[in-house]
Amino acid sequence: MRKIIAYTDGGARGNPGPAAVGVVFCNGKKKVIEKHSKYLGDNLTNNEAEYQAIIFALEKFKSRFGKRLAKETEVEIRTDSELVYKQFKGDYKIKNKKLQELFMILRNLTTDFLKVKMKRISRKNNSEADELVNRELDKKSGENKMNFS
Repeated sequence: MRKIIAYTDGGARGNPGPAAVGVVFCNGKKKVIEKHSKYLGDNLTNNEAEYQAIIFALEKFKSRFGKRLAKETEVEIRTDSELVYKQFKGDYKIKNKKLQELFMILRNLTTDFLKVKMKRISRKNNSEADELVNRELDKKSGENKMNFS
């Protein structure tokens, strides 16, 4: 069995607004293996971005390392989102329709792995993933400023 730790973060400026995700994959000894980020688009909430970050992490793992390895891997998602963490555990009901849909996508993705568990961490312990989110958002806002048409 392999263990991967995925530090995930999602953020939206304006809430709703432009959103991005960041993921840092580490091995079981917390050594960084890879970092990935993605701009999601406009008009997303912070909570939607947090869900999208975890979905992105699981999908990215499968695309980079393959389905076969995913089935042999325990993934520990580390997130600073209390809402997503508590909804994943079943402590909070999911009332928002968009979050319900994202939750179902996430739950379905977990079946592709040996085990997926989630751990809530503080924001300060998630700074690398947060930095990736902000870099994507800064890059996108810089592109918008350069558009002279």
